[in-house]
Amino acid sequence: MLKYFYFPILSLVVGLAAAGLLSWSQHGNTTIVLQSVLTVLLLSLLEISLSFDNAVVNATVLKKMTPVWKKRFLTWGMLIAVFGMRLLFPVLIVAIVGNLSLFESFSTAFTRPEQYSKLMQSAHLSVSSFGGAFLLMVFLHFFLNEDKTVHWIKLLEKPISRVSSFKSIELLVALFVLMAIHRNLSDADGKVFFVSYLWGLIIFLLVHGLNVLLESPKIDNIKWLSSGFGMFLYLEVLDASFSFDGVIGAFAISHEIFVIMIGLSVGAFFVRGLTLYLVDNETLTQFEYLEHGAFYALGVLAFFMLLDPFFHFSEWFTALTGAFILALSIFWSIYVNRRNRTSHNH
Repeated sequence: MLKYFYFPILSLVVGLAAAGLLSWSQHGNTTIVLQSVLTVLLLSLLEISLSFDNAVVNATVLKKMTPVWKKRFLTWGMLIAVFGMRLLFPVLIVAIVGNLSLFESFSTAFTRPEQYSKLMQSAHLSVSSFGGAFLLMVFLHFFLNEDKTVHWIKLLEKPISRVSSFKSIELLVALFVLMAIHRNLSDADGKVFFVSYLWGLIIFLLVHGLNVLLESPKIDNIKWLSSGFGMFLYLEVLDASFSFDGVIGAFAISHEIFVIMIGLSVGAFFVRGLTLYLVDNETLTQFEYLEHGAFYALGVLAFFMLLDPFFHFSEWFTALTGAFILALSIFWSIYVNRRNRTSHNH
């Protein structure tokens, strides 16, 4: 198992050293250096705890990918996760919210970190509604599936799978959720929520539709297009949606963009290692309901993100809730496995 975490552990050591050196070069104060190192450690733990369900959901997709695309996801995808989501994404958000150029946004991050942090957190509504809508569609798509035969909570999942033959049912449910929340918001917040939520739906439909198209035999002769490419795009958007909460929540812990980037990136390396471990060891096969637990945890995260205009759930509460659901699904899987073995022996 340790072989999957050699590189993440190395990234942690390098990350802590880099945070310490950067802090020393800027402040020359041992106390501030120690504070930066501890902040990186805290942010890494936050990212890992928020992303356990992400690792499981990633594994469900990754096991269907060819070795070539699997390798690309673990290399190219890692670069996108680290530099795209943990560095460029916050800079881009601040540029849009503050009506700044990208250069001005970068400059603000270093010269006025507190102002940068305020601008980043002011975008929370649009980011959480976009991410919440996308994750809600992923959640609904998993459970509203007429081909789904394994049910964890049978009383709930069996009736849901039966109504899944109703065309576009998940989109209808998502639109009902949009209307229910939108009608309870002020005009200004309602407009931001409405537009961002719709973009979340549109991106899901585009990426999912592209994935289905790329699996079609009609485009097999187009060399650069493949179902692996579609799955790669799907995983990248999924990763982004999962990381929104962690990225914005990180600014409540620190104002230093490089400390945030290092901390969240180290966490992302550990999540990739966990994903690879789950795929290579066929953990999803051993724990029958772990996949269900991951999608329930994903649904809860979507629910928390969409309710953010009314009540903010702390990142730690979100992480602990997801971890509890995953743990429950693992324990239930173990219980069912033992019960099945006992019945076979008798």
